[in-house]
Amino acid sequence: MKVVIDKAFPISASAQSAWQLMQDIEAVAGCMPGAKITERVDDTHYKGTITVRLGPATMSFKGDIEVLALDAASRSLHLLGKGTDSTGSSAATMDLTASVQPTGETCTLAGKSEVTMSGKAAAIGGRLMVPVSEQLLKQFVANFAARLDAMATPQAASADVARDDASSDATVSNASASQPSQAAELNGIAFLWAMIRDWLRGHFPHKAQGR
Repeated sequence: MKVVIDKAFPISASAQSAWQLMQDIEAVAGCMPGAKITERVDDTHYKGTITVRLGPATMSFKGDIEVLALDAASRSLHLLGKGTDSTGSSAATMDLTASVQPTGETCTLAGKSEVTMSGKAAAIGGRLMVPVSEQLLKQFVANFAARLDAMATPQAASADVARDDASSDATVSNASASQPSQAAELNGIAFLWAMIRDWLRGHFPHKAQGR
């Protein structure tokens, strides 16, 4: 069974910041719910695991990830992942292309993924593949944006400190003490439970209403 998803999401960060994060393959993998890089073979080859829930079944896949292209000119990434589950009864491949497109001071994260599943996973997943994949993609973007916020916060704090130092130097003859800078708090990663609940209501209306 093959599922193709082509989406674009606005990101409240500069294209340069988003591209900087996209080049960190391990960080990008960490934004995907259930995914984890377990070994870095070299600059373009990694080993990892991913756990996916399809209806009543939870499957863990173990496999390889290859970076096919990382183009700075177009700010695009091309990945190919292949894996099998622990029993060997299911297999999955994912061909992913993603790009950062500038939109003024912010940017758009555009991606296209082609996921092919065979064996038990395809038989169990069936029609759940598309809605589950879309929810995972939305959660991935939320996590990606949260990492960008985390990257921007220390940079902003450093800039504030630099400005404070410059101001202190300009008035050093009259200054006897300096005000300490306050660090901005980071919000936790939002897991978009509202969206998941909407999906549950569409597929299990009686159970969802009772929650």
